[in-house]
Amino acid sequence: MIWVQAIAYFGIAVFFLVVSVKFLKYLSMPLHLRWELYPVPHEKYRAKYGGSYYEETEWWKKPRETSFAGELKEMLLEMLFIKRAFEYNRRLWFLTFPFHAGIYLMLLWFALIFASAAFEVLCVGLDLTNAASIVFGIGVTLLIFGTTALLLNRAIDRKLRTYSSPVDYFNLLFILAVAVTGLLAMRADMEFQHAKAFAVSLITFTPTGELPAAVALHTALLSLLVAYIPNTKMSHFIAKYFTYHQVLWEDTPNLVNSPLRERIALHLGYKVKWSAPHIRADLTWAEEATAIEPVLEVRALAERRKRR
Repeated sequence: MIWVQAIAYFGIAVFFLVVSVKFLKYLSMPLHLRWELYPVPHEKYRAKYGGSYYEETEWWKKPRETSFAGELKEMLLEMLFIKRAFEYNRRLWFLTFPFHAGIYLMLLWFALIFASAAFEVLCVGLDLTNAASIVFGIGVTLLIFGTTALLLNRAIDRKLRTYSSPVDYFNLLFILAVAVTGLLAMRADMEFQHAKAFAVSLITFTPTGELPAAVALHTALLSLLVAYIPNTKMSHFIAKYFTYHQVLWEDTPNLVNSPLRERIALHLGYKVKWSAPHIRADLTWAEEATAIEPVLEVRALAERRKRR
């Protein structure tokens, strides 16, 4: 089925292209406004109580000791187990955790199928389709439950309903359609031999044979979803990396002759691109921060409002 292959290639290409463009866009953006919220998990000895290297006397003279393992642990807890939802919104966690766990298991299934296909191409006698069957069955069940629960929660919860847009419901319905067709495809391809053969055809760029209708439908919908996700707010996984590493956990000291000091100086030379009663668009950020006139204008405006 050439048309299914074409949609699959299209979905994979769009996904990697859009993700790469967004990543580079975030990477090239100006310096963020750092939050400096503790604990910072890369603090090697003080993260457990929320401390910082600033506690040291003459800290600027001493080497900073950081822990990548601390960051990795925190990231995995958040990515795999949705840690913050568990801590701050336990009710929502019981709905969103099965949803995300289902997605991760489906990604694992995808990896197992492609690994099994690669082993066949390389003539390695290792077939992972049995493991893939178990992973898929658990994953698709969790995904259907989680998606349905989140849909109902948005419709029932008044607070969620007030700021849920039609596209929020569409996104969940799209994922639910892919999960349900995946369940139908599994019934038509219990041992995933068709899925494996299709993966082989994608790796070798050769035509694939006929696929059961349910398998073809699921593959087409899944490929379109892969292309769709990075173009929506469901691609928050890209921004989340920068939010954690360059906003929440960024605590590089601003020292003389440091690269950070040079970047700050560069950004302070940018012209202000917006206006307000206390902002003049013809000044640079450095001039804006040290200007007296805007401050006096704001005070005068506040006085006039008081008199009214």
